[in-house]
Amino acid sequence: MKTQYDIVQNRIVPSDGAQSPILVFTNPDEHEKKYLIEELKIDEHTLASALDPDELARLEFEPDHTAIIFKRPRNYSGKDKLLFKVGSCGVFLFKTRLVIVQTEDLALFDGKQFANVQTLTETVLKLLYRSIFHFLEHLKIITLITDELERKINKAMENKYLLNLFTLEKSLVYYLNSINSNGGLIEKLKNNSVKLGLTTGESELLDDLIIENNQCYRQSEIHSNILASLMDARASIVGNNLNVLMKTLNLITISIMVPTLVVSIFSMNVPIPGQEQRHSFWLIMVLAVASVGAMMWIWKRKKW
Repeated sequence: MKTQYDIVQNRIVPSDGAQSPILVFTNPDEHEKKYLIEELKIDEHTLASALDPDELARLEFEPDHTAIIFKRPRNYSGKDKLLFKVGSCGVFLFKTRLVIVQTEDLALFDGKQFANVQTLTETVLKLLYRSIFHFLEHLKIITLITDELERKINKAMENKYLLNLFTLEKSLVYYLNSINSNGGLIEKLKNNSVKLGLTTGESELLDDLIIENNQCYRQSEIHSNILASLMDARASIVGNNLNVLMKTLNLITISIMVPTLVVSIFSMNVPIPGQEQRHSFWLIMVLAVASVGAMMWIWKRKKW
């Protein structure tokens, strides 16, 4: 799917013009891929890399354009079962045109980062800035989910909550790799700022990107380390909850077995003292209840 945008009054707005400077291709079909490769002279391998979620971020200089591949979080859905995935996005910067290729329909130009845009190069840098902000938003969501899972683990002993934590930890590993890959890309952009023709303002924005990406990486690393270090403790909590349940079941079983033993003794098919007595039934009931009371007294005395 192809969408077009224009820069009007320092804002990126949808456009239907044939000469729109910004083209966005979402999950391009074969016809669109052919247009990108044959008409715009985009390298076929680079185009495939932009659609590959496992591709690393990188910067390449072609004769008539600059190819940039960066990482950003994918939209989360319930089908992912708490697995936050990462995708690739390809940006191809020409002199008068910016071509963006992505695998799914992501909101590219939303947020305060695009409140004031003047050039195509600045648009590219703010796309990277939006990606960093997107990672931070997902980290907040992961933190909230982790806190909720902790509360559930403290009360329950189901393995599914631990498996959910393992999934979140796996997501953080993906995020760390992607953020680190974007960091290498931003450093490379900084080293080639003259070749890219960045203005003073764009160079300052690039410096801010380096700082923001480093902070995002450290925050992801902290979340990952905390989650990994507490996994054993949470597994111990589940085991302890199971032990408490087994203890309770054993106490209930003993509580039932003791009066059952009393009643069974007086139910034997042999002559029993007192069987001719008129109140023998009630005497047996009193003994059964007394045995339960004796067991409860022993439990409290031993602090079981």
